[in-house]
Amino acid sequence: MFFKRKAYDKLLEWKHNYSDRYAVLLEGARRVGKSTIAENFAKNEYKSYILIDFSKTTNNILECFDDIGNLNIFFLRLQAETGITLYEHESLIIFDEVQLFPKARQAIKHLVADGRYSYLETGSLISIKKNVKDILIPSEEMKIQIYPMDYEEFCTATGSNYGLLKDIYNMGKAIGQATNRKLMRDLRIYMAVGGMPQAVEAYVNGKNFSEIDMVKRQIINLYEEDFKKIDASGRLSAMYHSIPAQLAKDTKKYRITTAIGKKNNVRSEELLYELIDSKTVLPCFNTTDPKVSLADTKDFDSYKLYIADTGLFVTLMFIDRPATENEIYAKLLSDKLPINLGYLYENLMAQMIAASGRELYYHTWNKKGSSHYYEVDFLVSDGSKIKVFEVKSSGIGKHESINEFCKKYSNIVNKSYLISQKDIGKENSLLFRPFYLVPFVL
Repeated sequence: MFFKRKAYDKLLEWKHNYSDRYAVLLEGARRVGKSTIAENFAKNEYKSYILIDFSKTTNNILECFDDIGNLNIFFLRLQAETGITLYEHESLIIFDEVQLFPKARQAIKHLVADGRYSYLETGSLISIKKNVKDILIPSEEMKIQIYPMDYEEFCTATGSNYGLLKDIYNMGKAIGQATNRKLMRDLRIYMAVGGMPQAVEAYVNGKNFSEIDMVKRQIINLYEEDFKKIDASGRLSAMYHSIPAQLAKDTKKYRITTAIGKKNNVRSEELLYELIDSKTVLPCFNTTDPKVSLADTKDFDSYKLYIADTGLFVTLMFIDRPATENEIYAKLLSDKLPINLGYLYENLMAQMIAASGRELYYHTWNKKGSSHYYEVDFLVSDGSKIKVFEVKSSGIGKHESINEFCKKYSNIVNKSYLISQKDIGKENSLLFRPFYLVPFVL
């Protein structure tokens, strides 16, 4: 089943404007849909295409790359091995899972310069860096980041009216408690299923939540297998699994030692960046001086980690049992789980910001004369100014931190938002918005 994805439009732009000068690399975590997007694009937009999946291709095809000095022979061999005819300027060659065969990625420079065909690569970065130490990374390569399906893509796949949400946002007025509750329940379905295409397909096909949960567990198992290829000790997997628990504690930053104990600091930092490079997690850095620049003042020693897909986050919350029962999902959908879900909604917010193509930042500062501190959950650049976000899982509650932030940095704050499950509202300059409107305020 192929779902409409926004990356498809980016590929169209690449084809029409850049494919004569650049290959394109779809990069992202395993199972986010890179290969499916690539092949559907090839089928629809080219006269013919050759798909080389380096996870299962033949030795004969691999041997074609031993000598690309004579491209005429290279292309003849490819066509002979695959039985597919290539047409100049009308054919696409796909290198799927290119991280498994770095020699093909290195060949991109010469293939693009040749100009006869277009080239699309897919790569899961969990292992791509390990395999490129001895090759020249091509500069003739554009990158498109593939994320799990965002809420708009999910609504399109499930037949929900996403356009209605935009109308509500544009209206800018409260829509009433009953309608707001219904729209929040719809969003919680997305939170429970997540944006991994396999899980969304299971939901569209009418599977129950326990069955959908098993699909998500298989994806997590796949990630764990990848983690062990990089670090057989299991520390990388432990760092990944530690994320929900650390967010639940509402601490100022993620602590590697909490996940794996006190180990070699240098190797621990290497593992952290391996985890970030896998795209299975979303790093959120503390910016020490937001009035200067979010990116230029980020503290590499103070950060939080979120799970890249909130559906996987939900499964990780209950990973200690053999399967997550339908009853738990039913309580999640009706917002009746007997636990504080602030950290789950925080993860949703992080995923929505990342899906918009932005980096994640937060800010903490000490209260005067106290050991306590203020914290705003997310900051987003908005031209020369910033938008500020505080996340609440249910009611409006106290929001001292965002109020103090807006006083302290009044000259750089464009808009401030309190995001919760409540209807549209306002308190002085602080705007109240429900989670389902977040994509429109970013």
